[in-house]
Amino acid sequence: QVQLVESGGGLVQAGGSLRLSCAASGRTFRSYMMGWFRQAPGKEREFVTAIRWSDGSTYYADSVKGRFTISRDNAKNTVYLQLNSLKPEDTAVYYCAAGAVYSFDRFGLGDGVDYWGKGTLVTVSS
Repeated sequence: QVQLVESGGGLVQAGGSLRLSCAASGRTFRSYMMGWFRQAPGKEREFVTAIRWSDGSTYYADSVKGRFTISRDNAKNTVYLQLNSLKPEDTAVYYCAAGAVYSFDRFGLGDGVDYWGKGTLVTVSS
């Protein structure tokens, strides 16, 4: 059974940092795309960032480019999201996702996502 378990969310002041983790289990993800989406209160879920497990290439939404960094640890089957220079508008539930797709565009639309985590809440106070 595939599981994606997020951790690391919490309350932080604007300008602060957090690191989210997503521990993946239940299968090999070597050919997968993994990434993060977020959903703010009253808003639709949006794509944040993704990493292609096979070669480590990454893609970011414009809203987080330069502030957030996605990375992976092959040995631990874990994906990380470093959130820096946080803003109140970054407040959301952050979801880890995995999909057997190569296209960042497709993954970013949610179309190629096969597995979702349950989410971890990030709250940024002003």
